Amino acid sequence: MPLVYDQLQQPVNIPTQAQRIVSLVPSQTELLYDLGLDHEVVGITKFCIHPAEWPKRKTIIGGTKQFDFDSIQKLKPDLIIGNKEENYQEGIEMLMRYYPVWMSDIYKLDDAHTMIEQIGVLTHKQERAGQLVQEIQEQFSTIETFNGQRVLYLIWRKPWMAAGQNTFINNMLAISGFTNCLTEERYPELTASAIEQLNPDFIFLSSEPYPFKEKHFVELQQILPNAKLVLVDGEMFSWYGSRLLKFPAYLHSLVHHLNT
Repeated sequence: MPLVYDQLQQPVNIPTQAQRIVSLVPSQTELLYDLGLDHEVVGITKFCIHPAEWPKRKTIIGGTKQFDFDSIQKLKPDLIIGNKEENYQEGIEMLMRYYPVWMSDIYKLDDAHTMIEQIGVLTHKQERAGQLVQEIQEQFSTIETFNGQRVLYLIWRKPWMAAGQNTFINNMLAISGFTNCLTEERYPELTASAIEQLNPDFIFLSSEPYPFKEKHFVELQQILPNAKLVLVDGEMFSWYGSRLLKFPAYLHSLVHHLNT
């Protein structure tokens, strides 16, 4: 079994050719599909909704924060792919006792490129992975950007939580030409008063992990009557696999929407 290192710089002994892969992260599940690994992927989480047919054909091994260890054991995986932020440390450490577990750690677009290339190596899909990275880079070279408008990107309600510095979402906002109005790192909780003091130009209400709807506009508009509130596709700002190919076109439509 060859020894490789994951994005946490942890050594992982993997089989020469992984035949039974479990994916613990929705965006990386979609990547595995786009790498052509339909036969090899045997287990996914209940949040792995792309491609649409996989939840019907693959074993569901629980959620990203709560694994069904019995289901995983029955699958006899020879490679498990996870992520530091999206999965929980205790569960990952438990899996590492019995299986090869490769972990990604992604804060910037370049980290995502590296992850795609490295998973391509792990699964003997280097050529396809290289093509995906090249296509993503080409798409991003043509994006239409904003002019530094200040954004509050909300991910949760009760309590309000937002994406701060040192997150992949923050990097995607910066690439898009926005300024994240939060100076705190990670995902701080916010009071209504704190949101009012931030006084962003735009408030983005993400479709995930909290399912924000237009009904939440009223509550926020009372706090910040002059801010423009927008429902945004959370997959576009937080998924770091092959879905990145769709981001530039999505950003173009968002630019048009915010400018009207």
